[in-house]
Amino acid sequence: MDSGKENLKRALLWEPLNEQKKVQCGLCNWRCVINNGKTGKCCVRKNIDGTLYSLNYDKVIAANPDPVEKKPMFHFQPGSKSFSVATMGCNFQCEFCQNWQISQAAIENGVINGQAINPETIVAAAKRDGCKSIAYTYTEPTIYMELCNDCGQLAKEQGLANIFVSNGFMTIEAIDFASKWLDGINVDLKAFNKDFYKCLCKSQLQPVLDTISYIAKETNIWMEVTTLLIPGQNDSDEELKQFADFLVNNAGQDVPWHISRYYPQYKYQSSEPTPIKNIERAYEIGKSAGLRYIYFGNVHGSKSESTFCYECNELLIERMGYRIIANNIKDSMCPNCNTQIAGFEL
Repeated sequence: MDSGKENLKRALLWEPLNEQKKVQCGLCNWRCVINNGKTGKCCVRKNIDGTLYSLNYDKVIAANPDPVEKKPMFHFQPGSKSFSVATMGCNFQCEFCQNWQISQAAIENGVINGQAINPETIVAAAKRDGCKSIAYTYTEPTIYMELCNDCGQLAKEQGLANIFVSNGFMTIEAIDFASKWLDGINVDLKAFNKDFYKCLCKSQLQPVLDTISYIAKETNIWMEVTTLLIPGQNDSDEELKQFADFLVNNAGQDVPWHISRYYPQYKYQSSEPTPIKNIERAYEIGKSAGLRYIYFGNVHGSKSESTFCYECNELLIERMGYRIIANNIKDSMCPNCNTQIAGFEL
């Protein structure tokens, strides 16, 4: 093998363009056309002599058990552990990124650190640690789909579920490809205005909306949605109503919406932490729109970390941070009024 291709994994979901060895990547909605010797926007997929390779397959930067609630997934295997896996890289450049040290290093300075950990080792570690799932998280899983696919298939064979924590910018083809082994996803809907995505994320809104709609209507993947509320950027009453109305109409009333408090990070240091009153207002707007399950994130001790029955307001799951204090759900239903609680039947 050519020395430039050693330890590289042939990429998934791309096609040759037969034009000076150009290729087109089909994993995310940038659909990068990549010249020979160059990388795509994520900087972790490279065209070598007309073949697209993953540069991060053997560069695992994180592999450890987490509470599944940390993803956050509140209606999927509650109280269980999820083995969290990540590599460096991202297809966004969010100025407020919470994991910028590992998501942006490849883009900013070409660094892709990590260890070669094969899927067999990852799945064995997940089982050894008593995890019920593997979560592809911390950075954007789409850009290490090759590792996700190999781990995901093996995990399913071993009785484990698979979870994505994603910015939602993947193509329909990527969703369909992953749906064979992907059981749950948390999509980060960062804002409901194009300027936010363009200026603060160097990205686009519409493909994320398309992803949420497609997953909800065309797949069996359980979905939850997270919004990091940043003061003065995505928290006006008008925009919050757009969030909520979109979710109700396109993902359904049962989709859990996690509204997280922002703390200044990375390049976006000018903001104060999100006032609690802003999150409470978002909660009320979401409830008024018809969303049944709304949760606060990064607000430990709030009753809105817990799950309540939307019909009778019975406390179903009491949470303190990522810890479950009590789980009163019986056979996926409220024990008080027998209302079906979405997600828990999975």
